[in-house]
Amino acid sequence: MTIYLDNAATTFPKPASVVEAMKHYINCVGSNVSRGSYSSAFDAGNIVYETREMLADLFHDNEPERIFFTRNVTESLNLVLKGMLKPEDHVLVSSMEHNAVMRPLHRLMEQKITFSRIPCTKEGYLITDLMEEAWQENTKAVVITHASNVSGSVMNLKAIADFCQQKGLSLIIDAAQTAGVLPIDVQRLLPDAVCFTGHKGLYGPQGMGGAWISKRLASTLKPLIEGGTGSLSDEEIQPEYLPDKFEAGTLNMPGIYGLNAALHWIKERGIEEIHDHEMKLTRQFLEKIESLKKISVVGPMTLENRTAVVSIKTSTMDLGQLAHRLAKDYGIATRSGMHCAPHAHKTLQSFPEGTVRFSFGYFNTEEEIEKTIKALKEIVG
Repeated sequence: MTIYLDNAATTFPKPASVVEAMKHYINCVGSNVSRGSYSSAFDAGNIVYETREMLADLFHDNEPERIFFTRNVTESLNLVLKGMLKPEDHVLVSSMEHNAVMRPLHRLMEQKITFSRIPCTKEGYLITDLMEEAWQENTKAVVITHASNVSGSVMNLKAIADFCQQKGLSLIIDAAQTAGVLPIDVQRLLPDAVCFTGHKGLYGPQGMGGAWISKRLASTLKPLIEGGTGSLSDEEIQPEYLPDKFEAGTLNMPGIYGLNAALHWIKERGIEEIHDHEMKLTRQFLEKIESLKKISVVGPMTLENRTAVVSIKTSTMDLGQLAHRLAKDYGIATRSGMHCAPHAHKTLQSFPEGTVRFSFGYFNTEEEIEKTIKALKEIVG
């Protein structure tokens, strides 16, 4: 029996209702939205709209049309960054960003778009006092991960949002690790975009992502992909209204049905209950691992301002080999390496060897944590 501790990559298992909803769509519905005048197409449309409503509500907004769907958070970030930035623009990022942010920005350098990294502490927290120093006259946006996928460090979004308001900058939030895990209030933070994925903290299926977008950005943002929307079909120009402007082509309907069920599941339990359970397991893991002197935690040791992601390293063996031993000999699934965030590892002083990452979810148990600590003790000593 596998002990799955790679929930920062994708949460597993999914709630049974998610599986059933996807099966129901495939077996009983099968219709696309805005592509037919029959009952199953209308039913599918209702599910899509309700899913937008629940996502908007999750971000404390009451305008569901501001939610548009993509394949994943990477596509959402690419759409926003490549659609809003122009030659000579400058962007601020943290030193903890994922390649979903950094690779698009490196590509945009070909268009004379530049970026500056704001340093973070060795625990992975943004040093907000250094934002002013990094700001330039041509700075247009701050693009920031809400929480690190390596260390679990949660950024001070309110301080960052206040800086953006003071300077008139767009705030783009990468909520890959926090949507469904931590509250994100767009009325309070006033971001221009919140990019999310559906298969991590939202407990939906892979292949589902999206973004919430402000009215200000929606009016100027260029679509990444254009094509059929089922609306204004007598015209060859992409509609300018939301969400059609950013949703060309057939939507991932099985994925939306699954995400819809996942959002209902989260609503029934509440984000607080899910987060509290994950933090209980994180506390247990951190307390127990302190007794293993050959292992060190990379990132914060406290529960304050963190998610249920813990990275470790040891000098006694190769970390890839450690992850392999955990999987092969004990059935414990983790992830080793760079986690698609090389500069985060440089900040955390775990580059180039990386770490072994343990990430806990709602379906993990205290017994699994005990077994994991026992396995680490037997392998590392």
